[in-house]
Amino acid sequence: MITSPDNNQLKLIRKLQRKKERAASGLFVAEGEDLVAAAQAAGWEPEALLRADEDVEAHLLAGVSALGSGSRVIGVYRQRWSELRGEVSVLLHGVGDPGNVGAVIRSAHALCDGPVLLGPGCADPWSPKAVRASMGSVFARPPAQSGEDVPGALLALTARGGEPLEQAAARLEPPVVLCLGAEREGLPLDLLDRAAAVATIPLRAEGPESLNVAMAATIGLYELRHRMAADA
Repeated sequence: MITSPDNNQLKLIRKLQRKKERAASGLFVAEGEDLVAAAQAAGWEPEALLRADEDVEAHLLAGVSALGSGSRVIGVYRQRWSELRGEVSVLLHGVGDPGNVGAVIRSAHALCDGPVLLGPGCADPWSPKAVRASMGSVFARPPAQSGEDVPGALLALTARGGEPLEQAAARLEPPVVLCLGAEREGLPLDLLDRAAAVATIPLRAEGPESLNVAMAATIGLYELRHRMAADA
C-alpha cells in the first residue's frame, strides 16, 4: 500500500490536473467508481489504478483528487481519438468550458452515431471537469481532433437569424454534421458560409435570448435523430 505523498503514481495524478502535462504525456485522470466502471465497460485498461485503503491510504488519494470531497478510486488512462464517421456527428468551435464539452460528448453518445469533433478554441476533453461531465461517454465515444476533413452536410446552429431547426433538419441528407459555437461568439463566418443550412431553435419571445451550448446541441441532435428515423 502507498503510504507516502511522494509516490510516483500520486505525483503523476497531480501533474495530470494540468493541461500541459496531459498534452505532453497523452494521459488523463478519471475519478470515481462510476467513471472507472465506464472505462472498464468500454474496454479501457488503466495505466494506473489507485483505490483508497487498498492501494493507497485514503487521505493521500484525497490529497491528489480534483474533487472537493475526495475520491475512493482514481484511474489514469491513455487518451484515444475517434475518426469522423456516422450519419450524424457534432462539430464544436470555440467552446471553452470543459463542462459543456463533456456534456455534448454525453449527448452525442446518447443521440447520434458519430463523435464530437473539437475545433479551434475548445476546452480539453480530457480535463477532469470534461471527463466528469461526460459521465463516462468519453470512454464509449471518444472525441475527434480538429484538422480532419469534415464529411457531409454542415448544419450550423445559431442563436438567431437561421431557419427553424425543424425545417433544416427535414431537408438534409446524411451524413450531417451539427455545428455549434460558444454561446456569446457563435460560429465563425467561414464555417457559416460553408454550411448547407443555418438553423435556429425557436424560443419563446418572453424567454432568454439563447440556450447553453450543451442544451442546444442536445435539442439539435434529437431533432436530427427524429427526422432520420421518420425517413427510414
